[in-house]
Amino acid sequence: MLLTLLLCSLSRIVLGKMAQILAPSMQCQMGSAKISIKAGPVTAKMWNSLVLNHRLSGRNSFKSASKFRAFSVKAASDNGVVNRLEDLLKLDLTPITDKIIAEYIWIGGSGTDLRSKSRTISRPVESALGLPKWNYDGSSTGQAPGEDSEVILYPQAIFKDPFRGGNNILVICDAYTPAGEPLPTNKRYRAAQIFSEKKVIDEVPWYGIEQEYTLLQPNVKWPLGWPVGGYPGPQGPYYCGTGADKAFGRDISDAHYKACLYAGINISGTNGEVMPGQWEYQVGPSVGIDAGDHVWCSRYLLERITEMAGVVLSLDPKPIEGDWNGAGCHTNFSTKSMRDEGGYAVIKKAIRNLSLRHKEHIGAYGEGNERRLTGKHETASIDTFSWGVANRGCSIRVGRETEKQGKGYLEDRRPASNMDPYVVTSLLAETAILFEPTLEVESLAAKKLQ
Repeated sequence: MLLTLLLCSLSRIVLGKMAQILAPSMQCQMGSAKISIKAGPVTAKMWNSLVLNHRLSGRNSFKSASKFRAFSVKAASDNGVVNRLEDLLKLDLTPITDKIIAEYIWIGGSGTDLRSKSRTISRPVESALGLPKWNYDGSSTGQAPGEDSEVILYPQAIFKDPFRGGNNILVICDAYTPAGEPLPTNKRYRAAQIFSEKKVIDEVPWYGIEQEYTLLQPNVKWPLGWPVGGYPGPQGPYYCGTGADKAFGRDISDAHYKACLYAGINISGTNGEVMPGQWEYQVGPSVGIDAGDHVWCSRYLLERITEMAGVVLSLDPKPIEGDWNGAGCHTNFSTKSMRDEGGYAVIKKAIRNLSLRHKEHIGAYGEGNERRLTGKHETASIDTFSWGVANRGCSIRVGRETEKQGKGYLEDRRPASNMDPYVVTSLLAETAILFEPTLEVESLAAKKLQ
């Protein structure tokens, strides 16, 4: 009888400890004794408290043979269990292996969707040239038929991976058939050809790309910070605004900013936009094909960060109809000749060329852009080409400083937020540098734009 009582007492103690360690809400009954542990969701504050207390006390944890902390528990008041997934995700592999994880990223069948998958590389690499080609199932991305679905990825640019850290990398790829032909959605291929032209190389084209985007609440797909099914106050206080009633999603914008800097993306700034729930970041100045690589990688980072935050990212050029600003991707552009003395004349010539190819540019500047380019909300009409100094209602804007100094850059305000940066940047270079209209056509264009 005494032995039975001792065993029962010991069982209660062991089970009680196990309940504290292993279950957020668990009941264990032995004979007439009952142990009850209750716990609510682990909040961010509780998480920090749990981790801090664990590190200070060093108690209530199990350790594996490799001394990795598998569990950490804050006993007593919080009665919660800390999920150690975060520690696994942050594991530093460099003391253990030379192998790295490379995330291969490419553009899917819609021309705007990003896809990616991971593979192990035997050692750190400094260039995309040191990476192997790979393949994927193009029938699942709308890029190949099921009976011949293999698509080949060519690594083109690498960036540091802010999610995995260490020597791990993100790899921007473009897509080809097994025979080596670029897929129709592979816009990088044609852009690389244009940027490899000697006249273009000699002009060292610079780009500053202003990527606007909208954050949406999940499920309802309504802008972040807006009342569901309702509207906030009219536009005015939100642009570059501060405060809980004006800035919605700043933590996402800031997290993305730092992730881009870590990755090596040439991000130059961020700001809240005119419509609440809408933000902007700028990439550049970047030269040639790098501009497209950097913007696509920055979009991938933004997709991943919004995924982690449980928020939906939209690049729709007019996410909310009515008296609300749309979302664009204004592209600032200059050549060496534009930046040198006497560059203002070169800028005007480029504007004349752009006017002659307006329809071609509009057709390549993003889906749904006609809903945005209405002549209202700081846009020009999609049907009419125009330019002006400091005029945000024109197709092309020239800054006051550029006019004053007689050199500088132009801003193409037509591209939509979902534009392909490979297409826009290469088309600007082609039209401004390589396109040579007849003198008669150029003269007519000059008169029309006066």
